[in-house]
Amino acid sequence: MVERHWDVVSRREQRPPEGDWSIWLIMAGRGFGKTRAGAEWIDGLARAYPGCQIALVGATQQDVRDVMIEGPAGLLNIAERGERPLWQPGLKRLVWPGGSLARCFSAAEPEGLRGPQHHFGWADEVARWGTTVGDGGDRAVKAWSNLMLGLRMGERPRVVATTTPRMVPVLQTILNSAGLVTSGGATHDNAANLSADWLRAMDEAYGETALGRQELGGELIEAVAGALWDRRQIEEARGSAIRPGDAEALAAVDVVRIVIGVDPPAGSRGDACGIIVAGRCGDGRCVVFDDRSVENLPPDGWAGAVAEAARDWGADRVVAEANNGGEMVRSVLQAADAGLPVQLVHASRNKAARAEPVAVHYANGRVRHLGRFPKLEDEMCALGAGGDYAGPGRSPDRADALVWALWALMGSAEPRVRGV
Repeated sequence: MVERHWDVVSRREQRPPEGDWSIWLIMAGRGFGKTRAGAEWIDGLARAYPGCQIALVGATQQDVRDVMIEGPAGLLNIAERGERPLWQPGLKRLVWPGGSLARCFSAAEPEGLRGPQHHFGWADEVARWGTTVGDGGDRAVKAWSNLMLGLRMGERPRVVATTTPRMVPVLQTILNSAGLVTSGGATHDNAANLSADWLRAMDEAYGETALGRQELGGELIEAVAGALWDRRQIEEARGSAIRPGDAEALAAVDVVRIVIGVDPPAGSRGDACGIIVAGRCGDGRCVVFDDRSVENLPPDGWAGAVAEAARDWGADRVVAEANNGGEMVRSVLQAADAGLPVQLVHASRNKAARAEPVAVHYANGRVRHLGRFPKLEDEMCALGAGGDYAGPGRSPDRADALVWALWALMGSAEPRVRGV
């Protein structure tokens, strides 16, 4: 059971704002205490207004149960034992001693919110709603709209939305709503209640990336002006990750060819070697499977990483840029694996010009990412159409490797090719 006396242990950003509002958006980093804040607010209302009707909406019914109700900071665990609401999982509802009732809804089934009416609502992790549906976010927006249309009971119907920020349509809809108040913060705001080892590991892995600013810092990352890609576009088309060798999952996406794009480092121990695994499906669309990029390795090190990726994914071709190294690139790669099917490409235009045709395929819905590739996506979304690059790093090595892989699969660029 979590510590009680919420008015004492909570931080100001976790308590409902004063004033006349209808939507309270808590947008913060992971581990901030969003779930606890949402649960405490709902529990307080259920007890203060006996008999009230409440909507609990998560990405799925399992999320509602596992996080909002039964989770460590969920509605069952924040209450004193003698005051806990009755959880009726078969009916998908919670009933408080005073008669207040909360119904559970899945954002994946927005029609379930059509009809029921409520006094209050809690929408959890709204930026996750519909992320595996592949409908461009329409279902999530419809779920939110139906929730708001059903908040029509009592004098002051209100809803709290708790989420880690991601630039998706449903969050944009909420941010543009009338009657909105916001609060939030970073993961480190709740450091006293989190593992110091975990915090240290997260900072080391993600601290300086856009994903770290989003998932830990609670910052809504918007598009770089003039960038070839934007995060919403990538997010709306994202699918579930596939592990190497998962024949059933590969068959489900109907992959017919797998290629590895390589952007070798300029020197003998360059900063990074971009290594991206992508595939083409039977309908001509492409998917990105993996980012195997490595940093600060000598030639035999990055070549070994390429060979390992090719074996793991059963790639039928490795497409490597040879502007810096020429035939040496082929020699290094085939020294790591003599059977590696290497195709060298020579760039005649700058990185942004090469990337533009590939970015058009993304805009037309012909490419999607299966899984999350934060460092790759940071580079993609920082590469400007005019050739400007806003970081991270000195060069978008991962993004360049992506371009070569997708060129080989879709014929999107115009390099000079030298065969095996």
